[in-house]
Amino acid sequence: MARAEEAPPDRVNVPLTDASRPAVVNASSMNGGITVTGYAGKEVIVEARPRGRDSESKPNPKAEGMHRLDARGTGLSVEEQDNQVNIGVREMNRTVDLNIQVPFNTSLKLKCLNDGNIQVDHVNGEIDANDLNGSVKLTNVSGSVVAHSLNEDVTVTFDKVTPGKAMSFSTMNGDIDVSLPADTKARVKMKADNGEIYSDFEVRPEAGPAGAKVSETGRKDGRFRVQFEKALYGSINGGGPEMQFTTFNGKIYVRKKK
Repeated sequence: MARAEEAPPDRVNVPLTDASRPAVVNASSMNGGITVTGYAGKEVIVEARPRGRDSESKPNPKAEGMHRLDARGTGLSVEEQDNQVNIGVREMNRTVDLNIQVPFNTSLKLKCLNDGNIQVDHVNGEIDANDLNGSVKLTNVSGSVVAHSLNEDVTVTFDKVTPGKAMSFSTMNGDIDVSLPADTKARVKMKADNGEIYSDFEVRPEAGPAGAKVSETGRKDGRFRVQFEKALYGSINGGGPEMQFTTFNGKIYVRKKK
């Protein structure tokens, strides 16, 4: 199938108010993926690249014999104030991928809805990544992470973990695969409703919290019913902040980083 010529990317270099302090980057995409890479620089570099459209995907009988002309812009919007950078794409009918370079010490809040994955590499900070219909893959990250995907895998590889920070990894229809430094201390809650749980850490089992109930109906129609949560509670290396690993239709892998 023929494809329309790809438009050139929109690109902007964003100076920080104070390059000596860590930055915070908030990026969201309605249609497209987000890739963030840490680098030894002092600016946030943003590139929005539209994907080519299928030139024959939706024929228009009224335009027979005519050439379709696509707008070249991506609708990229970037704002910076006091080291906080907000990035968005105002394009509803086209897929636009965001490629962002950030100083190594940067916190991220990333959100994708359709037709794209979230990928982060070599970033040190607080990372919040949420992808509705794509995967989340974080590699060589340091700090703390909250990562969620509804329909794909969540994969995270840590270089370092911030002591004392709670973290969460969740998906509905994918696997969770998290690699942690061997000396990580944590209390873990692992829940895989329709899958298995694997770890090469020694996880010491613990009782769940007293209120870990899914439902309690009380006495109704002469019947009393209580349902407890199906989850594994335990500690790694003596315990520490809470880490939650949750999937409904997938498996959980918690690894020692080699």
